[in-house]
Amino acid sequence: MRDHPVATKRAVRAIMKAADLCANEPARAARLVVDGGFTPRYDYAREALSEIAYDKWRDYDPEDTVRFYAPRLHETGMVKSDPKKIIAEGTDWRFSKSSSAS
Repeated sequence: MRDHPVATKRAVRAIMKAADLCANEPARAARLVVDGGFTPRYDYAREALSEIAYDKWRDYDPEDTVRFYAPRLHETGMVKSDPKKIIAEGTDWRFSKSSSAS
């Protein structure tokens, strides 16, 4: 993020827009998945996209989520970094707050 802040902001914005598309228009998202060659079965893709709660992430505070999961991921060995370092360096959400309005 430090080396490429604009690219980071664009990538995060694209991920957020994709999640919104999946939540609000699962049929359209399923068609894009099939047309993109990710799966041949439209019916399976549509069902999966309809059942997965893509819009639930908006209900959670991202900083609280990092504070909750960083120690647990470290305890299980999935993350090698110190949880305090992850929290200190991974909870700067200024780049996403300005993109949420657009």
